[in-house]
Amino acid sequence: MNSSLRTFMLIAAITALFGVIGLLLGGATGMVIALAFAAVMNFISYWNADKIVLKMYNARQVDPDTREIKLRRYAEGVVGLAGRAGMPVPKIYVIESPQPNAFATGRNPENAAVAATTGLLNMLTEEEVMGVMAHELAHVKNRDTLTMTVTATLAGAITALANFAIFFGGNRNSAGGMIQTIAIMIFAPLAASLVQMAISRTREYEADRIGAEICGNPIWLASALAKISNGVARIPNVTAERHPASGQMMIINPLSGRGADNLFSTHPATQNRIDRLVEMAGGRATERPSEPARPSGPWG
Repeated sequence: MNSSLRTFMLIAAITALFGVIGLLLGGATGMVIALAFAAVMNFISYWNADKIVLKMYNARQVDPDTREIKLRRYAEGVVGLAGRAGMPVPKIYVIESPQPNAFATGRNPENAAVAATTGLLNMLTEEEVMGVMAHELAHVKNRDTLTMTVTATLAGAITALANFAIFFGGNRNSAGGMIQTIAIMIFAPLAASLVQMAISRTREYEADRIGAEICGNPIWLASALAKISNGVARIPNVTAERHPASGQMMIINPLSGRGADNLFSTHPATQNRIDRLVEMAGGRATERPSEPARPSGPWG
C-alpha cells in the first residue's frame, strides 16, 4: 500500500469515527450533524491553517533581500532548493525560539510556507539547515501539510465531542447507557490520536527520503536530526507546550525529543530516521551522526 492510499484510508477512518460518535450520541440526526461539522472544519482548515499556525508562533517573513546575513543565506538556500525540487518557492519565515526546529504549512505547493527557528539557524551548519529545509519542502511537495492539518483538526474535534458524551450521550440512567458514554469518552479520543500519530510517522520517513534527494546529500539531514534531537531534549518550546497539537508539524517532536518508534509517538524514533538516511547514502558516513557535546557551527 503506497503512502497516499494509506493516508486517504486513515483520514476516511477518522472521519467515519466522527460520524459514529455522532450516531451514538444523537442517532441518525447526530451523525449528520457530526459529519456536517467535520466538513465545516475541513473547509476552515483548508483556507486558514497556515495563517493560524504562523501567527501562533509569531513567525516573521524573510526574503533573500534581507540585510541579516544568516537570514539571507537561509532564504537564498530555500529558493535554491525549491528550484531543485521543481516547485514554487514557498513563503519563508523565521521564529524567535532557542529550540532548534522547523515546519511547513499551507494547503498546497502554490500557497505554502516554511519556517525555521532561530535556534535551528544558530545550532546547525549551513548544509544541515538545507537538509532540514529540503525535508520541509518534501512535505509541501507531497501535500502533507494539508493532510496533517485536517487530520489534527478532526482528531481534536473528536476528543471535544467525546467529552460532551457525559452530558448528552445515551440514557445515563441505565447501565448500558453509562457504559456507552464511558466507552465514547475513552476510546474515541484514543482512536483519533492513534490515527493522527500513524499519519505523522509515515509521512516523516517519506519526507526524509525525498528531502535527502532534494538537497543531494542524506548525511546533511541525518546530522541535522541528531543535533535537533539533542537540542529539543534540552531546550523547551513554550509555544508548542501551549499548543501541543502543533507538535506533529515539526521535524522533531518539540515536546520531548525522545520519541519511541511506536503508536504513541507523533514522530518515528530519531535514530531510526538517521539510520535510514545513512543507508540511503550508501554507508558513506564512517560513523553514524550523533549529538554533539555542545551546539556548534552558526553559519553565515
